[in-house]
Amino acid sequence: MIKALITLISLLAILSAPGFSQQYQSQRNDMVENQIRNRGIRHQPTLDAMRAVPRHIYVPSNVQRQAYNDRPLPIGYGQTISQPYIVGYMTEIIQPRENFSVLEIGTGSGYQAAVLAEIVDHVYTIEIVEELGKRAQKILEEHYDNVSVKIADGYYGWEEHAPFDAIVVTAAAEHIPPPLINQLKDGGKMIIPVGSPFRVQQLMLVEKTGDDITSRSLMPVRFVPFTSSD
Repeated sequence: MIKALITLISLLAILSAPGFSQQYQSQRNDMVENQIRNRGIRHQPTLDAMRAVPRHIYVPSNVQRQAYNDRPLPIGYGQTISQPYIVGYMTEIIQPRENFSVLEIGTGSGYQAAVLAEIVDHVYTIEIVEELGKRAQKILEEHYDNVSVKIADGYYGWEEHAPFDAIVVTAAAEHIPPPLINQLKDGGKMIIPVGSPFRVQQLMLVEKTGDDITSRSLMPVRFVPFTSSD
């Protein structure tokens, strides 16, 4: 027991050491420059947010050293944290501003919500997997006072806080949920992967202008399936 406690204390000391923190900051800077900026992301608030958010604290300890790699990572319960480039792309495409209210469907690790929280006024994020939602909520509450987490079925959105300037969906739906379109503000944008589970899907941009709804395909992607309680 004492030996295990000493090991834990030693590990915590290593993780909190200045060199260890600087190592992650260096990896974060490299991630933004090489994986995101060099691949066409130019929205400065997005780049700044992704430099600021410590991605490694949003993934399980056994994959922390891979946190800044150019790939998605497992976070448990059959879910993943998205590849950094995809997080940057989806953030830039909604053109977030300081006064925005943004809805996220699929909190997952909490990382996308954290990136958005660095930029916008408030983030409302919904997670259907209770264990993931509670874990993400704990981390987010330690770092932000402008993020609200709800454990619920994201298909129905969060009506009491609508309308939203933007909606970010981080799981693949077979169709665009009508409640989310209804909760999008006039002039708002929604980014959502659409397609069959476990196959290549299309990342769609949905825009609302008055009663007109337009959508266009942006790129092929692979996301975990959108989970609904129905």
